[in-house]
Amino acid sequence: MMSYLNTLFFGVYPYIALVVLIVGTWARYDHGQFTWKAHSSQMLRKKNMVMASVLFHVGVLVIFFGHLVGLLTPHALYEPFMTPGTKQVLAIVVGGIAGVMAIIGGGMLAWRRLTDPRIKASSTFADNMIIVILVVQLVLGMLTILPTMGHLDGSTMLKFSAWAQSIVTLQGGAAGYIADVNWIYKTHIFLGLTIFVLFPFTRLVHMLSVPVEYFGRKYQVVRKRA
Repeated sequence: MMSYLNTLFFGVYPYIALVVLIVGTWARYDHGQFTWKAHSSQMLRKKNMVMASVLFHVGVLVIFFGHLVGLLTPHALYEPFMTPGTKQVLAIVVGGIAGVMAIIGGGMLAWRRLTDPRIKASSTFADNMIIVILVVQLVLGMLTILPTMGHLDGSTMLKFSAWAQSIVTLQGGAAGYIADVNWIYKTHIFLGLTIFVLFPFTRLVHMLSVPVEYFGRKYQVVRKRA
């Protein structure tokens, strides 16, 4: 039974999550571009928002790209420069700092959204749900440091890398790589995949709207009326 659930959650569910992420995001961009925005609440209440937003976004970006590079970089590419154990310690230090930043910022944003009357009145269920889920996911990520400290040889990181790379390259038996890891890791991975599923239906889509054209656009000349 446990083997079946492990295969379902970490061998099948990742592909379901990726399909929903890609197809759902494309469909929303194609059919609902007017909903493609961050729904910023800064105009409603600016107090403490800048600090909270900077901490949260910087922390999350560092964590996201850290996971992306750490999981999908083949072992052979970094083996000449560092051992798996060194890479794992580096991930703990950098990820720990970024995680604390993101939790503080995300906690402030969640508290603001759930308690401020003006923000609460303009928030949807999806807005409240996604910020709470993100904070929970960040806390789970920090909790994974505890079992990781028990084995700093990099063996666990190699398992996660093998799992992620097997999923991306469509290889069979990916779930087997993480069958025996701590339940905290599995909960963290499952919730991360669930965030992929929720991504197209929430304000998270604004992550894909980087205003690159802004830096190359022509100057706008603004004159006072005569």
